[in-house]
Amino acid sequence: MKLSTYLTLSLSAMAVFVLNGCNEGIFSDTPTAAQSELAALGEELFFDTNLSEPAGQSCASCHSFTSGLADPDSHFSTSEGVISGQFGTRNTPSAAYAAYAPPFTYDLVEGLYSGGQFLDGRASMLEDQAKGPPLNPVEMHNPNKETFMAKIEAAPYASKFKTLFGLNVFNDTEAAYEKVARAIAAFERIKRFSPFSSKFDAYVQGKAVLTSQELEGLTLFEGKGRCVACHPSRPTSDGTPGLFTDFTYDNLGVPKNRTIPAYAADENFTDIGLAGNLQVIADGRSTANRGKFKVSTLRNVALTGPYMHNGVFKTLKEVVSFYNTRDTNQTRWGSAEIPETVNHTELGNLGLSDAEEDAIVAFLMTLTDGYSSNP
Repeated sequence: MKLSTYLTLSLSAMAVFVLNGCNEGIFSDTPTAAQSELAALGEELFFDTNLSEPAGQSCASCHSFTSGLADPDSHFSTSEGVISGQFGTRNTPSAAYAAYAPPFTYDLVEGLYSGGQFLDGRASMLEDQAKGPPLNPVEMHNPNKETFMAKIEAAPYASKFKTLFGLNVFNDTEAAYEKVARAIAAFERIKRFSPFSSKFDAYVQGKAVLTSQELEGLTLFEGKGRCVACHPSRPTSDGTPGLFTDFTYDNLGVPKNRTIPAYAADENFTDIGLAGNLQVIADGRSTANRGKFKVSTLRNVALTGPYMHNGVFKTLKEVVSFYNTRDTNQTRWGSAEIPETVNHTELGNLGLSDAEEDAIVAFLMTLTDGYSSNP
């Protein structure tokens, strides 16, 4: 993506979010009492395994803090729902730093979509995203909102729900469901989801020293490897640390993953990505956006494998090698799932040596949150 594009989008990630008539941005280190109460309710909802049908799966089941807020079942290419053996068609994206994504929009000047939630941007904001999984038949599997809300009304924290939203909150299912989404989104806006606590952050602050290999990887990441074209590493003008995503959508030429259940059911299955977004369809821009997926943040990337929308790559080394040699070693990689919209300008023939690939991987390992200089 163009330099002007990702700089503008990084800045726009700090846009104000509208929540129930009040303006709520990313919560500060000292959130207000109202924000804290709403986030605390959201935390209980996020971890409640009784909210699926049958019970057993929560938001945290696929967004684990020990796995970079991605799916901890890394041995699966795509994510399994509450029904054993029932898998989605995509690899669960990390929820870390998701609160920084701007609303889904189209830039007329640059001619591209950006922002939003999910890999195809079908949810514009965090609140929209939170409303999806509970009713998704291959995720939490609730048949309707009434079933889902009845579980919350019977939960130990139902009194907190009433305290925040009124004694009669459960009388209106639609309105109550919206409030569930508000609470979960509030939880995702707290610092715990976006701590900026990696070794790289400590290095930027002068509190850590990168190894020679990590430093070489950083130089390659910002130079020869062209990684910053879509994964900006530098702080925005307001001081927000690098988010390692420009929030846009791209077709990297990823091959089909024929090991996922979707192909067992239909050998002609093709994931069209952004082109399936209802807004993109309504805009008449589906053809140009076939096979494009949201650029994921690289923060905590060492914890979030497997990689790509279909989990086709298992290691970071494999991902970097693909970026490097996609166009020069097609025997290894195979054909793109959707070839007509592949990005041929920023990856595919980078000319990196094996040692340089390893250096980039070493740098990517410094993006894991929770770094401590103490042994």
